[in-house]
Amino acid sequence: MQTEPQPSSEQASLVGAEYEVEVGPVAHGGHCVARTDEGQVLFVRHALPGEKVRVRVTEGEADSRFLRADAVEILDASKDRVEAPCPYAGPGRCGGCDWQHAKPGAQRRLKGEVITEQLQRLAGLTPEEAGWDGTVMPAPGDKLPAGEVPAWRSRVQYAVDEDGRAGLRKHRSHDIEPVDHCMIATEAVSELGVEKRTWPQIATVEAIGASGSGDRQVVLAPRPGGRLPLVELDKPVSVLRVEEHDGGVHRVHGRAFVRERADGRTYRVGMGGFWQVHPEAPQVLVEAVMQGLMPRKGDTALDLYCGVGLFAGAIAERVGETGAVLGIESGKRAVEDARHNLKDLPRVRIEQGKVDQVLPRTHITETNLIVLDPPRAGAGKQVVKHLATLGARRIAYVACDPAALARDLAYFREAGYKPRKLRAFDLFPMTHHVECVAILEPIAKPR
Repeated sequence: MQTEPQPSSEQASLVGAEYEVEVGPVAHGGHCVARTDEGQVLFVRHALPGEKVRVRVTEGEADSRFLRADAVEILDASKDRVEAPCPYAGPGRCGGCDWQHAKPGAQRRLKGEVITEQLQRLAGLTPEEAGWDGTVMPAPGDKLPAGEVPAWRSRVQYAVDEDGRAGLRKHRSHDIEPVDHCMIATEAVSELGVEKRTWPQIATVEAIGASGSGDRQVVLAPRPGGRLPLVELDKPVSVLRVEEHDGGVHRVHGRAFVRERADGRTYRVGMGGFWQVHPEAPQVLVEAVMQGLMPRKGDTALDLYCGVGLFAGAIAERVGETGAVLGIESGKRAVEDARHNLKDLPRVRIEQGKVDQVLPRTHITETNLIVLDPPRAGAGKQVVKHLATLGARRIAYVACDPAALARDLAYFREAGYKPRKLRAFDLFPMTHHVECVAILEPIAKPR
């Protein structure tokens, strides 16, 4: 059944059209797949597999390859459905979460189905061939009853509307949903009280509550020509500013960094730089990587896209004084932080630059171990081909995107490496994101 939208442009827009549909499988990106009676594909948010729903199109035209839509009425609900705990979740509302309407266990099953589909479609691997048992593990402390939300996000990027109110972006939109409280924010972020005050002349406020210390920080991006307000929040806080002319981040007052901890070490993370957002994620990932690589005394290792040195530090502690670790990172400030964080480990060297450019210049021809934690787009074919020539005993691939992981696993297989074990962790509850750690080893040569 379809309700036609009001006539629009010559483009034959279907925005506003409504359909009753049977919801099919989950797809990568926080939505499920359905089809109109005419066979046009719908990517539906706020639905669950197996449901019958009424959807309203949010993007697409009559000749589009697919349409995007929201489930605006649930006609036959899944047993995995719950009332969204967050008052800002739902069609046309905040876009920060994808699965507020699903039970926690169901969310993890959906993420597992996405990983399975991506591995099969992009790498030609079954879960068994990938060394994966099919489960997505919650972080410690996150296994909560339906209707409860883990407060896990230690960094929240607020957008500021024309009235100076802090909020969160709507899905695939620059529009802002003002909020009084983000349920997935950690207490360290919430207690700053960013949502309680107005932010004149400010475009975005990133609030950071370090989980490894009491450090609190806000990073302010003024509107063009805007001036910084006097920042008075509910807790002591350092203030950084994003410069309009070059996007650089500069200290206004307080520390230019926050201190985090993992694997028994303290890490300085400067100028709003990258650190895993879930408080438990650094330790969970270090343990998974170390258990997979099993470093030995005297090993040499590469830590690629090394950030502030999390994995480099963990490996260096385990390979001992006769071992050596080279980290490569493109961000200048992250390199400075990594060198500071690991200055007590002379067996570690950190180089700045893009991996595909720096690695060939090192003239390294062999290494025992490799860990890589590339950006969302993945490492890519050329980097993978180069890594496969180094003869590593094991490679640990940390991935925040299952599609990029699957593509790179296919490249590794072409280059002579196969997954030995894959583990998946729900380090982004309520969202569609999932973290994976794949351990690879050389494909045995036939005798």
